[in-house]
Amino acid sequence: QVQLVESGGGLVQAGGSLGLSCSASGSIHSINHMGWYRQAPGKLRESVASITSGGTTNYADSVKGRITISRDNAKNTVNLQMNSLKPDDTAVYYCNAGVTTTWGARMNYWGQGTQVTVSS
Repeated sequence: QVQLVESGGGLVQAGGSLGLSCSASGSIHSINHMGWYRQAPGKLRESVASITSGGTTNYADSVKGRITISRDNAKNTVNLQMNSLKPDDTAVYYCNAGVTTTWGARMNYWGQGTQVTVSS
């Protein structure tokens, strides 16, 4: 089994900053892509940012220039630094990882989610 544990999140005023972190553990041979998704009430889950094992990043248009994703391959962690936050950024944020397990399977895993609330 593989577990993704998120930390960070919380309540912040508009224009403020917040950092999220996600740590992967368990039967991991290697981690391919890692990323963050979010889901606001009444909306579909959407991709926020992703990063490959080689460090190539991809961002949703709505967060470009405000959010930075990074990862530490040695520690199996991925971070999301969010600046200039807006009320529209309010959502539950989920960590996601594409993992090759120790038994050779390629699996997609999710964290439990962490709430980010941006007040106006």
